[in-house]
Amino acid sequence: MSAHEAQDPEFESRVRRSFDRQQFMTTLGATLARVAPGEVDIELRTREALTQQHGFLHAGALASIADSACGYAALSLMPPGAAVLSIEFKINMLAPAAGDRVLARGRVIRAGKTITVCWGEVIAHDGDRERTVATMVATMMTVRDRGIAD
Repeated sequence: MSAHEAQDPEFESRVRRSFDRQQFMTTLGATLARVAPGEVDIELRTREALTQQHGFLHAGALASIADSACGYAALSLMPPGAAVLSIEFKINMLAPAAGDRVLARGRVIRAGKTITVCWGEVIAHDGDRERTVATMVATMMTVRDRGIAD
């Protein structure tokens, strides 16, 4: 259960609509796995087109899904009509991302009026085995009245 309370009663459908419009996540093949107040999970199935020269999932793909998971976790707590933009993140690659899929978990640490700080984790799944392969700390900005939707 989330420790956060959404300001928008329609937060889940708003997050899902916004995710569906995000072409880069579509290009990667990422899917929205879970949405709760202050919490979003994004899943990515491993495929050869997303690997680097050693056969592991590319760090750019891991960073992208972790960033989006954190961003959408932040958006889930924002008021109706607000949008979110990433303004900073740091990612630590802990182990090669090997397996059949990865799951990025974005969690809000602190939601402010303008700035939200999030924590992300990317877990690689290989059959029944799972292993944390990356962690992220991200800062998100609430955007209002700038012609940017969700």
